[in-house]
Amino acid sequence: MSPADRTLACAECGASFVFTASEQEFFASRGYVNEPKRCPTCREARRSQRFGSRGGSSSGGREREMYPATCASCGAQTQVPFQPRQGRPVYCSDCFSRMRSTSAR
Repeated sequence: MSPADRTLACAECGASFVFTASEQEFFASRGYVNEPKRCPTCREARRSQRFGSRGGSSSGGREREMYPATCASCGAQTQVPFQPRQGRPVYCSDCFSRMRSTSAR
């Protein structure tokens, strides 16, 4: 039996929204067993609130903390998004890109 469109109430704003048959099939194909609790507008607002303007940022929309470092290849001062460790080389973005492109060949 094919799923039929269903009208649901948003848990966030209370508005009614349609959970279409095709959306239900998509949810099922992904293994989702629960129906959506929020309308598309509230889902998008929540998503942008969680991930910020960078879309998909694992830092939850916060700016990453940057650390000062000296490039092990060219000696330039740079900023990196991780705490450099003693004895481990750190590269500026130009040198890092160059190293990646030559090692990929």
